[in-house]
Amino acid sequence: MTENSDRTVKIKVEDLTLIFGKRKKEALAMLEKGASKEEILKKTKCTVGINKASFEVYEGEVFVVMGLSGSGKSTLIRCLNRLNEPTAGKVFFKDHDITREGNKELMKTRRYEMSMVFQKFGLLPHKTILENAAFGLELRGEPREEREKKARQALETVGLKGYEEQLPAAMSGGMQQRVGLARALANDSEVLLMDEAFSALDPLIKSDMQDELLQIQEKLQKTIVFITHDLDEAIKLGDRIVIMKDGVIEQIGTAEEILTNPASEYVEAFTEKVDRKTIITAETLMFRKPTLLQLKKDGPMQAIRKMRTISVDVLPVEDEKRVFMGYVWLKDVLKLVDRKETSLQSVIRSEVPSVYRHYTVEEMLPLTSNHNYPLAVVDEESKRLLGIVTQTSLIIEATRYEREEIKELIEKANDI
Repeated sequence: MTENSDRTVKIKVEDLTLIFGKRKKEALAMLEKGASKEEILKKTKCTVGINKASFEVYEGEVFVVMGLSGSGKSTLIRCLNRLNEPTAGKVFFKDHDITREGNKELMKTRRYEMSMVFQKFGLLPHKTILENAAFGLELRGEPREEREKKARQALETVGLKGYEEQLPAAMSGGMQQRVGLARALANDSEVLLMDEAFSALDPLIKSDMQDELLQIQEKLQKTIVFITHDLDEAIKLGDRIVIMKDGVIEQIGTAEEILTNPASEYVEAFTEKVDRKTIITAETLMFRKPTLLQLKKDGPMQAIRKMRTISVDVLPVEDEKRVFMGYVWLKDVLKLVDRKETSLQSVIRSEVPSVYRHYTVEEMLPLTSNHNYPLAVVDEESKRLLGIVTQTSLIIEATRYEREEIKELIEKANDI
């Protein structure tokens, strides 16, 4: 398998292009020369569905592709298993090119390696829930006893144990979607392709299904490509998110990367109504190289010098192993000088909160209510100080200043 740093690449897409219409070659040639989607449509009557999409999906991640209607997201996922035939480009699954597979190889890929969960459930009304869950295995030709055993296990995984003999008509939309998911899980494919799988569900049922999928993913660690038009859903489910517009990939990244560094005005507008407090983390906000005191090396006079240099009256302290110990205040240090003491140990205020890099703004805000210290961001294992988050930067995220105001205030905060 292909390796990318420490991540295994399960799916690799290179310059994937899909054009609908009769004059595809002419349209493709125009696209290669930089013509716009509108120009191509006007001249050739062809529609560019996907425009040179390139990305990698890592093993075990939930990779969410999102965009508005007509963005190309569903068209893209159907190219991965060639339900849509790409016009150009390549799709690699574990180093073999799906776009070059013959019919027999492609059928094997669809039956054994990539399972698909559709928005419309796709259940057979005359078959029981058990038979529907086992249907993919039946198409493979697996013996009845073996396929029913696997189907029962999958139905139990999605919370439908006891419903095996029911017909789809007797079940709610949410339960029917669970059957569709169970059918994909029963196949035990390495990749799940989920095309707006929860879009037709009522909001409460949809939320339950999202939670269910996250619980299943925590247990099974499948590679999932999930299509949605719902940004909140993308943020909740996705390890990484792709945002598409008019067949073009605008940006790929984690929710936090997309919110903090939108690649275009479109992405920025797309994400402007998101509640950033639940997504932005200490790792993004922290000032990584704060001035600090080392207990072994720095005494009261050195502490005063460092504080005066950067015009602050409080600094973090670490021990000889770089473990965060707490903060010292200028007024306490001055008392040490007056008493001619040479150690900072007695004035370190250690009863202060610290956070890990994954803490969100929403989680950090309550920790600042009873004091005016910066929040120390420490490594979860070593407890070493990684950086500090100022209260100013937390307030910025909580009150949603305009982007230029945010930049200015963060620069001021980083003077600490």
